Amino acid sequence: MRGEAHLRTDIDTGVLGAAAELLDASATVSSMEIDAPVAGRALVVVVDDRTAHGGVDSLGPLVTELLTEAGFLVDASVSVQADEVEIRNALNTAVIGGVDLVISVGGTGMSPRDVTPEATSQVLDRELPGISEALRSSGRVAGSLDAGLSRGVAGVSGSTLVVNLPGTRSAIRDGMATLGPLASRVIGELSGLVE
Repeated sequence: MRGEAHLRTDIDTGVLGAAAELLDASATVSSMEIDAPVAGRALVVVVDDRTAHGGVDSLGPLVTELLTEAGFLVDASVSVQADEVEIRNALNTAVIGGVDLVISVGGTGMSPRDVTPEATSQVLDRELPGISEALRSSGRVAGSLDAGLSRGVAGVSGSTLVVNLPGTRSAIRDGMATLGPLASRVIGELSGLVE
């Protein structure tokens, strides 16, 4: 659902049902109940090997909280391993499920296991480098080395905005503050609400 609306949901069965089919047994999916005005529907993808294997997820709840504060209805937080196929499947599931915004966290650094940008690029129809540049720039200004050095990408897949953020709390907080007005504009344009 796009635009301003009030919704109450336990689980978006389309997105989570598709997630269960596309993601292997190592993925963890959680959902939450929200009653708030909706700026759009969102899904969080946490790219972290420990979390995907049942470890405590500290990043998914943070992104969910920040998205909720920004007026988004978060369908779920999905944890996947740092594997291109798993990341791509999670992103495709969100796009097919019709969410307006997908935020992935983690896997944007320089190590061989940091493959989130590569997986994301395979899903995107069009990149939006201005968003990635704004996230890196604001991260540098805020003193977050992880944000400043991130290889994360942003772009559009179908009618869904997909954005990579580094997997640190400071980079997530700064990135979400920077992303808010940009995401609203892109989602508005994609839904035809902004001309």
